[in-house]
Amino acid sequence: MKTNKVAHIFFDLDHTLWDFERNSALAFTEIFKKNDLQIDITTFLKTYIPINNFYWGKYRNNLVTKADLRYGRLNDTFTELAMQVSQEQIHNLSEDYIAHLPNNNYLFDDAQHTLEKLQQKYTLHVITNGFSEVQNLKLNNSKIDHYFRTITTSEEVGVKKPHPEIFEYALQKANAHPEQSVMIGDNIEADILGAEKFGMSSILFDGENVNDYSGKKVNQLKQLLEIL
Repeated sequence: MKTNKVAHIFFDLDHTLWDFERNSALAFTEIFKKNDLQIDITTFLKTYIPINNFYWGKYRNNLVTKADLRYGRLNDTFTELAMQVSQEQIHNLSEDYIAHLPNNNYLFDDAQHTLEKLQQKYTLHVITNGFSEVQNLKLNNSKIDHYFRTITTSEEVGVKKPHPEIFEYALQKANAHPEQSVMIGDNIEADILGAEKFGMSSILFDGENVNDYSGKKVNQLKQLLEIL
């Protein structure tokens, strides 16, 4: 992929640069303690993570609202675990989780180093389906916001990846063209196929090496320096 044409690199944030699962687990540990909820965090996450992924899939396709996602993923998890948690407490936990999530900001290995090196050659940007108020805090608190010329969130645009409109909006904001742009993300549907449908190149970040994907793929962020 090393070519003089590439000038702009667009990153997803969660699960790509920002270690969402690690930071999320720490946030839940904090809010369960704060709310005096007795539950083993490992047991909770084993049930919660696939439910959360299911809701995010529905959210990407406009089948649930942000409020539905925030409440439903917790309600369904507690139901699956046969835990009696009131609606009021679930709403409180939902708000606490969003407030605590940006407090822990572990990045994937080599994120800072990779961004530092890439910034010397390319203009960097972010396109994220995450909630605007949280994503900006994550970028600032993890001290990587300064690497990016533009930040585009789905709430800002009104549509989510993989919808072509968010890529069109982000590239216009960045004054970039599809043929000179690369999208890097962890989600095949949202990041990879969405970008390619819009005419961009893409690279899958597969940190756990679990995706059977035949296109460009890295398991470590530092590998990007070898192919870009």
